Amino acid sequence: MAPPIAVTAGEPAGIGPDLCVQLARLRLPARVVVVADRWLLQERARRLRVPLKVVYYATPGPARLAAGTLQVLHVPLARPAFAGKLDPANSRYVLRTLEIAADGCRDGAFHAMVTAPLQKSVINDAGIAFTGHTEFLAAYTQAKHPVMMLTGGGMRVALATTHLALKDVARNITSDGLEQTLRVLRHDLKTRFGLARPRIVVAGLNPHAGESGFLGNEETAIIAPVLEKLRREGFALTGPLPADTLFNPKRLKNWDCVLAMYHDQGLPVLKYASFGAGVNVTLGLPIIRTSVDHGTALDLAGTGRAEVGSLLEALKLAAALARGRKRRGA
Repeated sequence: MAPPIAVTAGEPAGIGPDLCVQLARLRLPARVVVVADRWLLQERARRLRVPLKVVYYATPGPARLAAGTLQVLHVPLARPAFAGKLDPANSRYVLRTLEIAADGCRDGAFHAMVTAPLQKSVINDAGIAFTGHTEFLAAYTQAKHPVMMLTGGGMRVALATTHLALKDVARNITSDGLEQTLRVLRHDLKTRFGLARPRIVVAGLNPHAGESGFLGNEETAIIAPVLEKLRREGFALTGPLPADTLFNPKRLKNWDCVLAMYHDQGLPVLKYASFGAGVNVTLGLPIIRTSVDHGTALDLAGTGRAEVGSLLEALKLAAALARGRKRRGA
């Protein structure tokens, strides 16, 4: 049997456990193992009034699970968790679930990992420097240059920078960093998404893409020279283009992926088009990792109003990417 996909339940006070509980009632695209505290899942199921049977994770595991059943790799919480109430004491538990899932992907126990949302602030409140899943998994798997890309609404949008304050973005747009991002992006679009010659459009950093230097020179000094260098190597690149007109549906048909310069330049458009069904995928890792396109929604935790759509789409993409890797013998 094919190894399963690991799903980490994320912040225990958020909607991640709710979403994992909902998976037990769905027809899933792959075998799933939830990496979480089993008692947390059972307590959240009771609160949601959803019947749930937990089966301990074992290798090779059951071929099929009965409806209402989850296979769980138990990782104990440090302290009991309550819906909507953050507790820094459980931050190391959250990170441990990521480590276990990543280890399973590297040793072949899992084909991919899918992550429910976590709360960056409470992890930092615990005294742990943390900026996000992307950066943490890159460091843990020793990936040199991770790239964050979201899919949804008929679009793929990757980011040149990820979780940075806006005041820090410009100085983090460097020639070397941009070149490495484009190399990883093109490589994974070819090898993971099966695009023979990915067409990538690159946004400018400044309004009107700098307007010939009048509104900033990052486009002429950094972005354009990198694009020209890579075009000479055969990359199919367009840009830098103004971000305010780039996301025109007619223009997007000509490209396979958009590279935005910062988080809130590209993602609001994609999330407007696909919220609740978008997927975050980390490129440049030695493992397959996808995630939901939303946060922990502490106000919805335990209410029964959290929607599982994005997690299900993340599972579908992870399963498709895993099948593609298997076909290529990777």
